[in-house]
Amino acid sequence: MNISIKSLPLLLLLSVVVLACNTKPASVEKNNIRVIKGLYSYGPEIKSFTDCEEGNEYWVADSAKTLELAYSNFNFEKPYEPVYIEVECHMIKSDSLIIAADFDSTMVVTKLLKITKEIPDGPCN
Repeated sequence: MNISIKSLPLLLLLSVVVLACNTKPASVEKNNIRVIKGLYSYGPEIKSFTDCEEGNEYWVADSAKTLELAYSNFNFEKPYEPVYIEVECHMIKSDSLIIAADFDSTMVVTKLLKITKEIPDGPCN
């Protein structure tokens, strides 16, 4: 391949554009993902999570589509029975036009690590 000196600035510019297009936005970068543990309740109108450590309550968005399914598999007789979960997630601002507006933030679940009916002793009780 024969590249002239005159085409180097164009190649440099093209490289910068390609790198910029392949960079993930800060909101989904790996460093914003965290593991969080607490109590999850699910029903027809509310999907909420209470962080056992801090006591904060979040609206839940299940981007992995596994949390709601795993909860449903418990076959509770009534909705909103709390379960203990451990998930990978990131936080976003809650939408002010839906029920989620009552919560400070929305927890977006990216991976379900653990779900159990057994609530461990400690700050969750």
